[in-house]
Amino acid sequence: MLYRSIDSPEAILDEVERLGFYPFFENEISGFSIGEHTPPRLWFSDTEDGPWEWKGPVLRTGRVLYGKFFKGRAGYISRDWYPVFANYRRNGYDFDALYDDGFAPYKDKAVYDVLAENGSLLSKDLKRLCGYGKEGNKGYETVITRLQMECYVVTADFEYARDRWGKPYGWGQARLSTPESLLGEDFMSDAYREEPEASRQRVYEHLLKTVPGATKKEIARVLGEKV
Repeated sequence: MLYRSIDSPEAILDEVERLGFYPFFENEISGFSIGEHTPPRLWFSDTEDGPWEWKGPVLRTGRVLYGKFFKGRAGYISRDWYPVFANYRRNGYDFDALYDDGFAPYKDKAVYDVLAENGSLLSKDLKRLCGYGKEGNKGYETVITRLQMECYVVTADFEYARDRWGKPYGWGQARLSTPESLLGEDFMSDAYREEPEASRQRVYEHLLKTVPGATKKEIARVLGEKV
């Protein structure tokens, strides 16, 4: 089955659940991105919503997760596939064990702990609480990207400022969360029973069957693995 046109939030949801994984931006696999299948008129339109504006409504369904999962770039993963993907990316570790064994830097732990304690935070508030800013710590985006790539942080929603008539405007502000806060503490229970390499193989096998024309090398590049 070829890709369908992305012309509504429902189209995104249907494609993410069919494919399991769907990058937002063009990448090494031709056709494997929301951007390539969205009509040009829906990008930055003054009269119609498009993929940027649909992210919040899509995430609020609870059917998919969003974050920088694909070589540090954003995309969606279905709720069914995310625990498998997270087990592979986490290599079987929860975050505290990862840090205790010396595989995570203190900067990541500081950000993760604040977010986990609060459940969810707007990115700007998390940044402030962790001391990042013009005169403070540096490298916030690098830390957040790494935590999302490792599947310890996801984007739970996008929230907009509103004008005096209640109409949203500007760029949506990401609300970040840990997957455990968003999906429940036991969401990884079944996945952790499987060896991380087995989860990795399941992801590859699924994408090879589902994504038209994809090769194993291309999948590795999209996922950010060395080839």
